[in-house]
Amino acid sequence: MKVAGVYTVPVSQERAYALLQDPVVLARCMPGTEALIKVGEDEYEMKMKVVLASISGLFAGKVRIAEPNPPGAFRLIVEGNGKIGFLNGAGLLTLTPNHDGTEVQYDGEVHVGGTIAGVGQRLLDTTARTIIKRFFKKFNAAAAGAEESEGTGSAAGAEAGAEPVAVQTTGSGAAGASAVTELSEAEGEASGTETGEGR
Repeated sequence: MKVAGVYTVPVSQERAYALLQDPVVLARCMPGTEALIKVGEDEYEMKMKVVLASISGLFAGKVRIAEPNPPGAFRLIVEGNGKIGFLNGAGLLTLTPNHDGTEVQYDGEVHVGGTIAGVGQRLLDTTARTIIKRFFKKFNAAAAGAEESEGTGSAAGAEAGAEPVAVQTTGSGAAGASAVTELSEAEGEASGTETGEGR
C-alpha cells in the first residue's frame, strides 16, 4: 500500500525536523500510541493499539530513523507485530521551507498481513490516510505550542524539547483506539492542509 502526501507545519524547517524526531511529540500525536521507549540511537520500541472494524489488538515493534539529512530529510522505518497480524512500513520525509512554515512531504509504502489484512484494501487505505491526517493535525498544534512556549522560555517549552529515555503515554491508548475506531466513517473526509493522499 502506497502512502504519499504533503502537509504544511507552522514552524521553521530546523524546528520541524527536530520535533518530528522527538519521542514526546510523536507519542502524543500518533493515534493509539501507548508507549514509545528509546532503546538506541535513533531507535525506539513502541506499543500501539489498533482498531479496525471489529478487529482490535496491540502491536509491539520498533520505530527507526535512518538516513538522517538534517534539516532536510530522513527515512522512517516501522515494524510491528501482534495477535491480529503484522505491520511493516518505510517512508521518506522531506522538509522544505515555505512562507507559511515548512512543507513536509511523505512518500512511502506499508505492508500488512494476518487477520488485519482481511478488512480489505479500501478500509486500509482510508485508515492510513486518516491516521496521517490526525497525526499532522495534532503535530501542528504541538509544534505551535512548543514554539510559543520556547519563545516565552517557559518550563513547558523545555519539556517539549526534552528527549527522555522512556515515554509512557498512560491513558492515551484508549483515546487513540477510540479515534481509530471512527476511521471507517472517515471516507471522503476533507483533508485540510493535505495535498496528497495514500494510494
